[in-house]
Amino acid sequence: MRAKKTPTLHQQIINDIEGSILSGQWPPGHRIANELDLAQQYGCSRMTVNKALSQLAKASLIERRKKSGSFVTQPQAQSAVLEIHDIKSEVQSLGLPYDYHRTSREQHLSTAADMKNLDLSEAGNVIKVIGKHYAGPRVFCLEERLINLAVVPDAANEEFIEAVPGPWLTGHIPWTTAEHLIKSVGADDHYGDALGVKTGTSCLVIERRTWSHNGPVTHVRLTYPGDRHVLVARFTPTDPTGKSSGF
Repeated sequence: MRAKKTPTLHQQIINDIEGSILSGQWPPGHRIANELDLAQQYGCSRMTVNKALSQLAKASLIERRKKSGSFVTQPQAQSAVLEIHDIKSEVQSLGLPYDYHRTSREQHLSTAADMKNLDLSEAGNVIKVIGKHYAGPRVFCLEERLINLAVVPDAANEEFIEAVPGPWLTGHIPWTTAEHLIKSVGADDHYGDALGVKTGTSCLVIERRTWSHNGPVTHVRLTYPGDRHVLVARFTPTDPTGKSSGF
């Protein structure tokens, strides 16, 4: 078993501030100590503190205001529109038995397409895992996932045969930001074979990217036969009076 690495001062600052925010100890609007005070507290340079605060701001955990300081951000209304659901729970909610079969796994240096999908600024090692989620005997969803090993190095030791990638990642690293892209496509021969549907069948595709304070974590493309999945979003108006610009 590998010994855990001692975090750098830069990472320790991030971990401490993130922990105070996510635990609720520091509520939205809480003012964070200035760079000079934090540098003295951790015995490091202001540049190290600035880098840590910049990463926390990029992860939307804090807001940096010129001449005012850094503050814990208010929750964003958009975060409630689409949640990250567990596919196993979705299948079981239909009263059907769930199963997952990994079809392939490979580790390689990221291609240009991988870098675009993962939002990487430079090439690095990634893992591509493809698997099928089943609802009874039928394919419920095809999952094609990229994992950034620079942020999730433990994934290099996981085959993802018994462990399903999504829940495994949730249990190993907290995500701070997620982005969904939703579209409808017609199944080509490849996706038709993978999903067990006729070529041209309408499919729902959800592409999702997630980030942690250390950078991009994963990009996943989930492809569902159109008749086997429905998206439901519940949200509230951002104006507390209930007025909005449209319906």
